[in-house]
Amino acid sequence: MSYLILCDSCTDFTEDMKQDPHFAHIPLTIHIGDYDIIDDDTFDQQDFLRRIDAYPECAKSSCPAPDEYLKHFEMADDIYMVTLSSHLSGSYNSAMLAANMYMEDHPNKHIHVFDSLSASSGQTLVALKANELAGSGLSFDEVIKQTEQFIHEMGTKFVLESLETLRKNGRLSTVTATLASALNIKPVMTSNGNGEIDKVTQARGMSKAIMKMADAIKADAVDPQNHTLMIAHCNNRKRAEFVKEEILKRLSFKDVQITETGGISSLYAADGGIVVCY
Repeated sequence: MSYLILCDSCTDFTEDMKQDPHFAHIPLTIHIGDYDIIDDDTFDQQDFLRRIDAYPECAKSSCPAPDEYLKHFEMADDIYMVTLSSHLSGSYNSAMLAANMYMEDHPNKHIHVFDSLSASSGQTLVALKANELAGSGLSFDEVIKQTEQFIHEMGTKFVLESLETLRKNGRLSTVTATLASALNIKPVMTSNGNGEIDKVTQARGMSKAIMKMADAIKADAVDPQNHTLMIAHCNNRKRAEFVKEEILKRLSFKDVQITETGGISSLYAADGGIVVCY
């Protein structure tokens, strides 16, 4: 059976994934005031970061219309979709609507939507897991079962260079964000297992925050020697390499990959942000 893994564009593809015909991106759109950016192969991160820095309010994003998914459903027998956490975006609901619409007329079609309960490199890991399972010849139902289990065992941590995005979208008060910035406090955040964002810890300075993040990963990583560590960075490859170094001082993983954030992930992580999934 042929298969296709459809991912919303918050899934930060590795270079190998970009060349693999089993993966396809469905772009979200970013709105910076009246200026719209389609999060596809034309995304210019440097231009985006300049616009975000100059824009005093919070940029918005909109999820793909169901039609964007529908046009891909004839491309393979089995369709697996991977979306940004349903607690962060309407992308999951849009994908579900598309699947339900299509299956009304094609009741025997195999389509499943995975809510990653994560973002960025977390979605990357989910997509890679589904590809590994589907490529091994497992049944559609077994791929779903094992991928859903993987999602619930996966960990997500991230550290932010700037708190401006959190201030602009209302997650932090202006006073708190200004004080934290003045004191050079960097928060270490996590997905709490339900796809919602919680703070794990914080530190003064990025290097100390990264070390604390590495400690937190060591504390809750499950069977790391049999899993991949996926690191996504926003405009700071050197920092991503430092994160890799610090984590590998504490744990051994089967594989470590570094990828760059696309548009939606760059919106969440902001310049210098790091998202780690395992």
